[in-house]
Amino acid sequence: MKDELKKQMAKAIENFHMPRYNELPNGGLYLEQTTQYINGVLAPLGCIELTSSMISNYVKKGIIASPVKKLYYAEQIAYLFYIAIAKNILSLEHIVQLREMQEKSYPKEIAYDYLCEEFENILFHVFGLKDTIADIGHTKSDEKALFREVIVAASNSIHLTSCFNALKNCGE
Repeated sequence: MKDELKKQMAKAIENFHMPRYNELPNGGLYLEQTTQYINGVLAPLGCIELTSSMISNYVKKGIIASPVKKLYYAEQIAYLFYIAIAKNILSLEHIVQLREMQEKSYPKEIAYDYLCEEFENILFHVFGLKDTIADIGHTKSDEKALFREVIVAASNSIHLTSCFNALKNCGE
């Protein structure tokens, strides 16, 4: 792939930031607001999106907690970010299984912040914005290793989609 295309792809995500747990809206968002918020954060990636219908189905299936008075809060929003990132890599069954494994080892806030840090870490490496992948966190566990593999796979999938989109746009 041409260097100019690589630079354009990297530039599109160089300021990407996953909001940490304490940055998530916790005043409650309605379904449409939740969808817009998540998709707005993930928009620079160009290929990850949730719909209101998807979120409603996750609630119906018991994958995420029901909204309280039709409002979604930080814990639900954090889990929806995880689902959005992992859904193209894992089945919903495996998404839930990995979350349950993580919750036995880490508080939800720590697990979510790890997702954010690791996702940015690997994504920036895959897009050539970092030369190396940093070792995030202080512990070693099977859950952490599995989680990292999901993030690596998702990052590579995002990169491949970006490459194909860039090549398509280049030919137009």
